[in-house]
Amino acid sequence: MDKEAEELRAWATLLRIPSLTYERVFRALQCVASAAELVRAALRDATLLELTEHAQAQWRRLDPKLIDADLAWLGQPGRHLVPLTSSEFPALLAHSGGAPPALYVMGSPEVLSAPQLALVGSRNPTASGRETAFDFAAHLARCGLVITSGLAEGIDAAGHRGALAGGGRTIAVCATGLDIVYPEHHAELARSIAAQGALVAEFPPGTPPRRESFPQRNRIISGLSLGTLVVEAARQSGSLITARYSSEQGREVFAIPGSIHSPLSRGCHRLIRDGAKLVETAEDILTELHWQPVEVAAPARGADEKSEPTAASGLDKEYEILLDALGFDALGLDALIERCGLKPEAVASMLLILELRGLIEARPGGRYCRSPTRR
Repeated sequence: MDKEAEELRAWATLLRIPSLTYERVFRALQCVASAAELVRAALRDATLLELTEHAQAQWRRLDPKLIDADLAWLGQPGRHLVPLTSSEFPALLAHSGGAPPALYVMGSPEVLSAPQLALVGSRNPTASGRETAFDFAAHLARCGLVITSGLAEGIDAAGHRGALAGGGRTIAVCATGLDIVYPEHHAELARSIAAQGALVAEFPPGTPPRRESFPQRNRIISGLSLGTLVVEAARQSGSLITARYSSEQGREVFAIPGSIHSPLSRGCHRLIRDGAKLVETAEDILTELHWQPVEVAAPARGADEKSEPTAASGLDKEYEILLDALGFDALGLDALIERCGLKPEAVASMLLILELRGLIEARPGGRYCRSPTRR
């Protein structure tokens, strides 16, 4: 086995050892010349890596065939393992505390060191929240920031799609091995992200989604980023974990306020009370980050954007009035009629037409709101 292959195998082995951090491996590498030598030395003396007895026992039981499978996966085009010794390992993550010693990457490793903004939020957002995440991500990506999130349902996915639609780059940090897409129906989105950014994980191929993996993933999302933007979050949202990590890592935390009546606003309002920056426009974020926008040319609309299409044009004036009256919060029929000033008998049929055209959505309780497709 040549030296390069031996080093790659050693790093793949280190990523199979539970609870091993950047700091532990970095300290150990001060005593040896390479990762391969570190693995050999640590097998003789486990204290070199400061491993618990449980971690030592798991390492001793590690099947070499698992490492063979990891290396076979890495042998395919566009797949990389970026160790802490590489110039491509992101400096921000290295200084975030508790980072992994290496990262699996599908796509472009160089994007990991580009300036990033984490964008996270509810897995079950309102239509308005989804649209806000998409629009903020598109604008910020066009200004040259990489949008980093977790490939989850809801706000995460809207943020990734917005960045792609804006012609910028996006990173998805995964809570699984990169041979597994979770959720499964985001497979097409994951392919688009890898082509226009990167998929990243600290977990080896074959690792399924586990509850404990998501907080670990969240600390990488925040650790890669200059700051974290939260768009809609309940009081117990996992997005607040990412925001807490961001604060602990000395990064900015931004939150978009919402309706006092919405449970999905309470997490953001709590963050603002605790010192997060209140955000109303993308420019608020750029100003706080002292970011000078570098405009990125927007691409032609692609196949992945079919879930975020533009609204049809050519609406009659009354339809435009009704659509504008809806705003971005769900309204009941009586409140909508009062706001738009149109005849009650006309509004019901107009709502049906707008819903069929995909411009509005019916919500529980006989209420309506704009569809996230309305641009």
